[in-house]
Amino acid sequence: MSRAATASQAAAVSLPPGAALRGKMFVNPLFDYMLIGGGFSLVVSAALIARGGASIVSTGLIPYIVFVSTMAHFASSTVRLYSKPGAFRSLPFLTMGLPLVSLVVLLVAIRFAGQLGPHMQSLYLTWSPYHYAAQAYGLAVMYSYRSGCALSPTNKKLLWWVAMSPFFYAFLFSSSSGARWLLPDAWFANAGLVQPMAALQWVLRIVVFSSPLVFLVRVWQSDRSWFPVIGVVLLFSNGIWWLVLSPLDAFVWATIFHGIQYMAIVIIFHMREQMLQPQNTRGPVFHAVKFYGLSLVLGYGLFRVLPLAFTTVGFDLVETFFLVTAAINIHHFVVDAFIWRLKPTDGNRAIVREGSPVAA
Repeated sequence: MSRAATASQAAAVSLPPGAALRGKMFVNPLFDYMLIGGGFSLVVSAALIARGGASIVSTGLIPYIVFVSTMAHFASSTVRLYSKPGAFRSLPFLTMGLPLVSLVVLLVAIRFAGQLGPHMQSLYLTWSPYHYAAQAYGLAVMYSYRSGCALSPTNKKLLWWVAMSPFFYAFLFSSSSGARWLLPDAWFANAGLVQPMAALQWVLRIVVFSSPLVFLVRVWQSDRSWFPVIGVVLLFSNGIWWLVLSPLDAFVWATIFHGIQYMAIVIIFHMREQMLQPQNTRGPVFHAVKFYGLSLVLGYGLFRVLPLAFTTVGFDLVETFFLVTAAINIHHFVVDAFIWRLKPTDGNRAIVREGSPVAA
């Protein structure tokens, strides 16, 4: 084990082998495995596959489910940014410059929707699977660190590659984004590439679903440390979303699963951060409900009110809705890249390391 890994191991919590393999929970095994780990999404995915893609809920309920999960989750990163202690001081561009830049880019894209709109859409659709993979990686690292499994630099890099494998698959084989967006159509029309690409597709499928288990074994062999199973579930569920579900189910349900996962962890971090503030006089339930309520209100404003505001000055509603959605996604991706970093002085690291599960 490297010197850095040894130092990290010394700082991590020591757990019995069984507890380390299960992982140290933020709330309890049912909550963490089902909502944060993606276990609930595996149950729903199995039901979708069993029904041959037929809807498992009333079609009329889908918009409401999307509202309370997907829309709220996009807004929650902004709520998290502005409620995070010291954010204005440590992230000045993110808090004050990025919203203005995003609005200007959105205005230009709407004004020249015919020329810029398709590229903005393709950018967000290409970035989405990367964002999902990065979230799976980040959560797996959190649980590893929290559970006393200090990943060596080599294993941490390997974990990144394992987590990114669904993104590589989506990038290469998506029908409307990724390589299809960046490369000319003539490249895909080359008959000599049909068989190699088909073979690569199967290889990536095998890698996506076997590499998490291989990684678990490798960590034990190289570091004599148990990588928590919840990390394997996180990586496996993200692979299911992109490789097994139909394109329509992936578009609808993967965003819902991702939103639920995100809302669960962001509320836990926000709640614990607020409870540590010297001036706090409220309980954890108040902070959780307030955060989620603000995310719902902001999500409704961003996805419903903002597109309608553009139509009042003459812009097309459908074009505006899709471009606003793309802009919100891209803003969310950028914000997330910064607010979850585990810097030594960041409150995120203290929350990952602390030991007591929150009250369910």
